Amino acid sequence: MSIKRYGTGSGIGTGGQKLPFAKATEADGWLFVSGQTPMTDGEVVEGGIIEQSRLAFENCLTIMKDAGYGVEDVVHVTAVLTDARYFSSFNKVFAEIFGDHPPARICSVQDLVVDCKVEVDMKCFRADRRG
Repeated sequence: MSIKRYGTGSGIGTGGQKLPFAKATEADGWLFVSGQTPMTDGEVVEGGIIEQSRLAFENCLTIMKDAGYGVEDVVHVTAVLTDARYFSSFNKVFAEIFGDHPPARICSVQDLVVDCKVEVDMKCFRADRRG
């Protein structure tokens, strides 16, 4: 079994900082997508929890698509919100994204190192990519 890394050296954080981790890693059919925030080109996109949640998920889905995985392959999501009052709106976006393929999930409220409202990561699986 080998580990394939996606997006190493290409991630840009706030202030143009080069990020020292992969956007995703794949091993034995599993894909682990690093936490994504509502950023474009290293800058947080302003907006409410709905807009920021959609962009954070879009960033994850783009990485997954580049690695050959789809939304139906997501088995678990970790979500961090910076305010418990965002929970209901976040759930609406979550339902829009996953529709008939809801994954398992944990959602917590914490401070984030990036000045935004939400961060999500995903774990995906495809049996045809094992080995």
